[in-house]
Amino acid sequence: MNIIIRNEEESDIEEILQLTKAAFQNHPYSHQTEQFIIIALRKANALTISLVAQFGKKVVGHIAFSPISISDGSLGWYGLGPISVLPEFQRKGIGKSLIREGLSRLKAAGAKGCILVGDPGYYKPLGFENSPGLIIDGVPQENILTYPFDENKIQGIVTFHEAFAAKG
Repeated sequence: MNIIIRNEEESDIEEILQLTKAAFQNHPYSHQTEQFIIIALRKANALTISLVAQFGKKVVGHIAFSPISISDGSLGWYGLGPISVLPEFQRKGIGKSLIREGLSRLKAAGAKGCILVGDPGYYKPLGFENSPGLIIDGVPQENILTYPFDENKIQGIVTFHEAFAAKG
């Protein structure tokens, strides 16, 4: 499959929202608000990196990275999410390609690392690890995963952008 990973363009916005809605429609841990999070991040100018996966002329995947804060004062960390792939294109490596490209761009931009909330079984093979010193309210410790670009240890309460509270 010939997938192109590229920066989102304005003409992709509606397609991104529709694919995000479809990707999370039957997800067991979703409240189906991911498309509203993307809208709110974009409106707040907080989409640091927003990439799409394109197959032919169709956008089939999307990933967003936005700034986060950590109570220990660490700077240069970003949150990964939402990440979406159309259901019929899932389990083909598109999500992993989006993650790898996004992390590469974050590192090249001078970021210190990336944090996400997710399934360790999916993200640990990509190099993410648990950081026992981090807390995200209401999230089990095993689902808080980091990808540091250097040896600096972080600890404290992680706060994602306020857009993550968007509901519609």
